[in-house]
Amino acid sequence: MTMREMGKAFFARRTDIVARDLLGKILAKGDLRGKIVETEAYMDEPGSHAHRGNKTPRNEVMFGPPGHIYVYFTYGMHHMLNFVCEEEGTPGAVLIRAVEPMEGMDKMAENRGRTENLTNGPARVTQAFGIDTRHNGQKLGEEIRILDSGEKPSNICTTTRIGLSEGWGLPLRYYIQGNEWVSKK
Repeated sequence: MTMREMGKAFFARRTDIVARDLLGKILAKGDLRGKIVETEAYMDEPGSHAHRGNKTPRNEVMFGPPGHIYVYFTYGMHHMLNFVCEEEGTPGAVLIRAVEPMEGMDKMAENRGRTENLTNGPARVTQAFGIDTRHNGQKLGEEIRILDSGEKPSNICTTTRIGLSEGWGLPLRYYIQGNEWVSKK
């Protein structure tokens, strides 16, 4: 099956719309492929690193051109994969919370050091795909790609985000209902 690569125009839209539209798309890196089944949107709001336009060396990628990768390190041990959205200068990024493995599961298991719970959480996704801060600021399409499989899930749920001290009550988490790879709350 031929899949179309998602480019800058796809990401140059409102972050919450992109977060929802990423469900069913394919995260690809080398021989690894996974269907995106859960996302969270982060804009200029209390849960975001860029709240009130707060631009720092850590989050400056969020203000850059759409279609770039924002990877940050948190809790001293986890990398988080985000895709920059909105027009340049307006902060926005979509966190990839979970993917359903499609190709390269052996390599994902090797990267994770285990065979269970490969990609059902944002830190697990980055570990399984070998994504870290070296990828921060890269343009999508260089090493990491988003492919359109043509799937348009109809069973999308919208809920509040997970693990935040501020902005947790905003309905900016999206997932495919019934998918076993969605992270557990």
